Amino acid sequence: MNAPQTIYLKDYAPPTWLVDTVDLDIAINDGFALVSARLAMRRNPDAAAGALLLDGEDLHLESIRIDGRPLGADEYAYSGDKLTITSVPDDFVLETVVRIEPDKNTQLSGLYRSKDGYFTQCEAQGFRRITFYPDRPDVMARFTCTLHADKSRFPVLLSNGNPVAQGDEDGGRHWAKWQDPFAKPAYLFACVAAKLEVVEDTYVTTSGRRVRCAVYVEPGKLDQCAHALAALKLSMKWDEDVFGLEMDLEHYMIVAVGDFNMGAMENKGLNIFNTKFVLARPDTATDTDYQNIDRVVAHEYFHNWTGNRVTCRDWFQLSLKEGLTVFRDQNFGMDVHSAGVTRIQEVRTLRAAQYPEDAGPMAHPIRPASYAEINNFYTATVYEKGAEVIRMIHTLIGKDAFRKGMDLYFARHDGQAVTCEDFVAAMQDASGLNLDQFQRWYNQAGTPKLIVRSSYDAAGKRYTLDVEQQYPATPYEERMTAEGNGIARGPYYMPLVLGLLDAKGNELPLRLAGEERVQGTQCTLSIRKDKQRFVFADVDAEPVPSLLRGFSAPVVLDYPYSNDELTHLMAFDSDAVNRWEAAQRLATGILLKGIAAPSVPADTWIPESYVEAMRRLLASAFTADGDPALVAEALVLPAETYLAEQMEVVEPDAIHLARLALRQHLAQALREPLLKAYHDLKVDRPYSPDSEQAGKRALRNVCLSYLAELGDEASHALVLAHYEQAANMTDTMAALAALANLDVPARHSVLDAFYARWKGEALVVDKWLQVQSTSRLPNTGSDVRALMAHEAFDIRNPNKVYALVRAFCAANPKHFHAADGSGYKLAADVILQLDPLNPQVASRIARTFDRWKKFDPARQAKAREQLERIKAQVGLSSDVAEVVGKALD
Repeated sequence: MNAPQTIYLKDYAPPTWLVDTVDLDIAINDGFALVSARLAMRRNPDAAAGALLLDGEDLHLESIRIDGRPLGADEYAYSGDKLTITSVPDDFVLETVVRIEPDKNTQLSGLYRSKDGYFTQCEAQGFRRITFYPDRPDVMARFTCTLHADKSRFPVLLSNGNPVAQGDEDGGRHWAKWQDPFAKPAYLFACVAAKLEVVEDTYVTTSGRRVRCAVYVEPGKLDQCAHALAALKLSMKWDEDVFGLEMDLEHYMIVAVGDFNMGAMENKGLNIFNTKFVLARPDTATDTDYQNIDRVVAHEYFHNWTGNRVTCRDWFQLSLKEGLTVFRDQNFGMDVHSAGVTRIQEVRTLRAAQYPEDAGPMAHPIRPASYAEINNFYTATVYEKGAEVIRMIHTLIGKDAFRKGMDLYFARHDGQAVTCEDFVAAMQDASGLNLDQFQRWYNQAGTPKLIVRSSYDAAGKRYTLDVEQQYPATPYEERMTAEGNGIARGPYYMPLVLGLLDAKGNELPLRLAGEERVQGTQCTLSIRKDKQRFVFADVDAEPVPSLLRGFSAPVVLDYPYSNDELTHLMAFDSDAVNRWEAAQRLATGILLKGIAAPSVPADTWIPESYVEAMRRLLASAFTADGDPALVAEALVLPAETYLAEQMEVVEPDAIHLARLALRQHLAQALREPLLKAYHDLKVDRPYSPDSEQAGKRALRNVCLSYLAELGDEASHALVLAHYEQAANMTDTMAALAALANLDVPARHSVLDAFYARWKGEALVVDKWLQVQSTSRLPNTGSDVRALMAHEAFDIRNPNKVYALVRAFCAANPKHFHAADGSGYKLAADVILQLDPLNPQVASRIARTFDRWKKFDPARQAKAREQLERIKAQVGLSSDVAEVVGKALD
């Protein structure tokens, strides 16, 4: 195993050498590319003196010159991934020519070949795979790039910034020159040489500047670009309206590629996207796909300021750009779609992905103190928890002060590479609120627990909340301490947003004892200490507290709600998140009882009051102020992976059986209202992904999924009819997902017919793969292995691996954690096969082993066997080595 070298934040030092300008010349030829780089460099006056060290990986050095003079072999050393030149002037021009082989670049990092041409991915450390460079984010330079390629095969030549010249060359080749007027780190460099089609439009900024907006896609896909282009223009308008930020280039381009490790990349003016976040047509994309396109397009566009104009000083500060930009795209999503439902979906994602990460071997704060492989830190903690930390600042200081803080942040740091402290300082200075204690969120790992208890004094009409926060150490702190970098833990500073409901469901006016001012019907408590007490005055009767409204802090809330209180909140709470949360808490409590008694009939542990609450919930969708999308979210039971996190020792079979039993019980008890709702919610208008239609489809398809659990001929016929009559991919996939879980003859014929129809649409085929890999039927593991040999699967394509293998490992706990260990072996086989090809994707599969120690001893033994097998592989990448090593530790 390659022992990863740990890098520490405390060891940060400014770059010894700075780069003012970069002139790249990239000539793409058959089987190789020649990259000529001209770097205008100078010694950094704020750094210690030292030799010139440049990063370079898989580069064949053809020539090297300084100020035009060729260097002799004894004047430089190229070993491993470093080029060292010991003697250079204080200011000089370095010229290198390297030969690279992008056609063989299966890592999809640097310059690589895809079906339609050549593309780049340079974040985090891909630029060193293109040419020699001080490949770190605090080295910012102005880039010019000239591309050369065969004109007929690669007619589109793009790079960052604006086009300045182009022309033809001998041999049927052509060239194009692009210049970026803004200094940027190398990770934001991008270029494309490909056969693509383009759809264009113009956006006029608030100040009257005209920006060309363009979306480039593979030939034949132009009819799937309209939504992405509209989302781009909508994002531009939103960022102007909300944050006063205008587009700063003449061109803004999105290029979609089918081979991409990530979702998308915010390269300055030239965003390179995974096709799944660009291509959409009603018959090929679901409502969720359309919403994801909105959000990802917005996210990458918003990076133009929060990430590009102001970037990270070092990779430890990754959440500086990612957490902030996720927060921005979340707010965009809440404005464009249903605000409550959007927030619920974010909370569900956080608890499903980030909370287990906080509790697992890869736990780290949003700004880690060390890392071994930076690719492993593009995590839910950095992104989603990072966004929650920004949201707490927004809640604590308020909307207006937050906007002032953003303005101050840009005024101070435009064009700079900065730290998380710089951002928090801007917010503190703009608001006047001391945020020193708040910065513990950046340095401490783990999910805090907020324990809240209440008492009521009827005589004094006083309602008291006692709040305690707990923040036990995680493996991260233990590891830091063992390495001599111990972290002193202390209480967090967080907002607790709440309301109080009376017996009729009315919101009570809130006044803290000792204060004259009534704070309305919702207030924000500042939690700063290990234990605090809050007393509300003039409360006529004991209320039901609605705590942590809007999920105001990323914590585990411990409050002893009764089932009656949860039912009350479900019915009356004005906060959408807490209405949903009440339904989740009710279901979780019931399911944990069923899990603990697997042999007991379901009707003995499922209370009738819960069934009636779900009946009322379903009916509420059809009231004057009803929200079908919210009801759809509340009707979905907690996921098996979430239930697993609530248990000391996970029993995956018992979890699966209890959850299935509750679904079947609800289907039987609510058959008639589910069927009526299913028919009443049918949308007869032409398809639109708007919130109203999407909400109706969401609830209708949840009803269908419950009705499919009835297991009789009528329900099977309903699912088949739904599939056959579907006029859009949302409805098609709802039926296909239901069929994938049914052992009926029609299952195979429908799956076969679906593939035959859609095998020319790669993204639709991904849906076909995933719906089979997440099936609950007994032979799913062997089906996944068979599908790996199917023509539809390609292990070199990340989307295929994610759809088939990662979905199986991460979203099908029943089979991944099979008692015979077959799921673990399947994952290990794929990791070992994939690691030499694409370590980043292999490490993401390896992360599905993170929680292996929560299972019973027999499963632990089988998981350990596979982890040790991976660890023993000769030449294992540092990406996978770090994940497996920490899992075993």
